[in-house]
Amino acid sequence: MKHLALGLALAAGLASPAAAEPVTVNLARFFGACEDAGTDTHTSVGEACIIQSIINAASQEIPDVTVKTLPTDWGNYYDHVKAMFAAGDPPDIFVIHRSSIPEFASLGALADIGPDLEAAGIDMSDWTEGAKKAVTYDGKIVAVPMDFHANLWHVNMDIMKKAGLVKDGKPILPHSPEELLAQAKKVKEVTGKDYLAADFSQFPIGVRLVLSLIWQQGSNIFDGDTATIDTPEALNAVKAITQLFDGGYANPKLNYADSQQEFLNGNAAVLVNGTWVVNEYTKQAENPDTGLKDYYVSDFPQLFDQPATWADNHTWAIPSTLKDRNPEKYKAALQVAAFIYNHDADWARTGHMAVRKSVLESKAYRDLPHRAEYVGTEKIARDTPASPEYSKIQDTLNRNLQSIWLTGKDPKKALAEAQNEVQDILDQ
Repeated sequence: MKHLALGLALAAGLASPAAAEPVTVNLARFFGACEDAGTDTHTSVGEACIIQSIINAASQEIPDVTVKTLPTDWGNYYDHVKAMFAAGDPPDIFVIHRSSIPEFASLGALADIGPDLEAAGIDMSDWTEGAKKAVTYDGKIVAVPMDFHANLWHVNMDIMKKAGLVKDGKPILPHSPEELLAQAKKVKEVTGKDYLAADFSQFPIGVRLVLSLIWQQGSNIFDGDTATIDTPEALNAVKAITQLFDGGYANPKLNYADSQQEFLNGNAAVLVNGTWVVNEYTKQAENPDTGLKDYYVSDFPQLFDQPATWADNHTWAIPSTLKDRNPEKYKAALQVAAFIYNHDADWARTGHMAVRKSVLESKAYRDLPHRAEYVGTEKIARDTPASPEYSKIQDTLNRNLQSIWLTGKDPKKALAEAQNEVQDILDQ
């Protein structure tokens, strides 16, 4: 049964007598699979199930709208979406990172939804400045913000305690590459465990880690149309990580799933991963069969001159062709976007940071588990400059960094080659 209150709101806004015909909205997302998510947005656990419960609830509660979730995996998500656009059959609404918006928007693929947000029940005055910036391209609003997310320092406190690296109930964070190495050596000597786990062989988690360390030195990987990868700062960042592999304190061959499993099995003191797993790891730590018993999550540590950690936003966009050619389905897609947006507090349970001021200021949000442990992350968050070519640049950097970590390629040579490849991309 459709929700009465939402029906009334839509009747005053987008819904119209002519919208009585049922509409099916095709929605593309990543975040993983959850077949039994249900429609309870308050109790679902983990990214995949929380987002799917919200989508299922949207399908149930928005009058005359059915939402069909398309099968799109994270690994090939953007390739899949681009292929759908190329075939002339894009999803009616799809999740997109802030960093990917320039690539799609520069081609005119995203609808200008700004003029229609108020009618859809989305109050832009409730957006944070960062959220508004994330969805703005060429002066137009081309997406609805969903969250702000960043890399965090997930900590197994039992391992850190055994190694003597806990003070006043908090993990002692390293403040330099030398302290990082010293902590890693101590953990290995005392506990026999690895110090750090992360996905260095699959998705760009390793890239984001290195980017954070480059930004901490005031540098970047490109500046406008100029690649800036072959630099002392990038070499310092790579060496800070590579020294852990050379010492046997981290395994460069771990992929995303394996790195998480190592952490949850209690085999690594620290995991570098995003805000999106805080809720899942909190629940895992409550399971007596899990190796992680005492879970803490911290802001990404500062190893160089200034604090910085990689960050991005999830947003929801609608194809411009849908707005131009099918106004009724466009309205339905915007209703779905509004429904997801209005569940910002539910989505924040994943561990992501909210993009609505009203949610951020709420006691319920501040009381979420572990939230106070990484409250400083928003202030140190960074991202690369907006570029339509960023996905190519990220892939190039990931491949070259993996050549260092997985095949032993000389870091200077790999960074020099990455510099040339990225410059070619920027010159196109």
